[in-house]
Amino acid sequence: MTIGLSTSLPIFWPETADPSDLLQQDRPLPWPRVAIEQHHRLVPIDTIAGEGALDGIDALMLVQPRPLSPGENVALDQWVREGGQALLFADPVLTEESRFALGDKRRPQDVALLSPILSRWGLELQFDETGQEGEQLVEDAVAGPVPVHMAGRLRLVQGASEAADQCELGAQALIARCRIGKGKVTVIADAALFELADNEPDNLRRAALARLVDSLAPDAVGSGGANRGNDGQTGESGGGLAPGKREKAYD
Repeated sequence: MTIGLSTSLPIFWPETADPSDLLQQDRPLPWPRVAIEQHHRLVPIDTIAGEGALDGIDALMLVQPRPLSPGENVALDQWVREGGQALLFADPVLTEESRFALGDKRRPQDVALLSPILSRWGLELQFDETGQEGEQLVEDAVAGPVPVHMAGRLRLVQGASEAADQCELGAQALIARCRIGKGKVTVIADAALFELADNEPDNLRRAALARLVDSLAPDAVGSGGANRGNDGQTGESGGGLAPGKREKAYD
């Protein structure tokens, strides 16, 4: 599966102040890229809009991306509705440390600014003021235990969009899984999954990321949506939401 990646985090390339460092062959690659590329092809993308921008992409990962332009919001929504699948990490308060100071354009996006596309899909991202200090684990039926830190919450905006009736919340409102047209979107209100634990990713992080990425595949158990493969066709699979949340069958 070819996955397009849009992110401000050092996921595809290490965070560095000197671009020449990226050419060093002995420099270790970020662990999320290594983990994903064990079974999939990861392709960085600069923009979602424009002719051919998503050609050859089977699924999209947006991890704390820069604010999307109006054209990108339209293109993303249309791509999903036509059968695409997207995995979106939107953190209201990023806790990952950066070597770059506030205001530096190379610094990861500290606050997710994705209200237009989330609203289009009937969702609202909120900061969870009741959250506990320090890293916590939240259980998800698909990903298993997911590490979070100062996580947000997702709220269904009834009446804001027809998509609100196609979204289901799980994992204490940390995760929303939505059927949008022929496609599927999974939104996670935190990005602590991509941080390092004691400078080394733990098995729990690797496992959660692998399950979330694999859920984008058309035949994935519990993926809960449709996927547009290379042939442009869609495949269906069953739902996978935590019990006790708004569980309903897709039409």
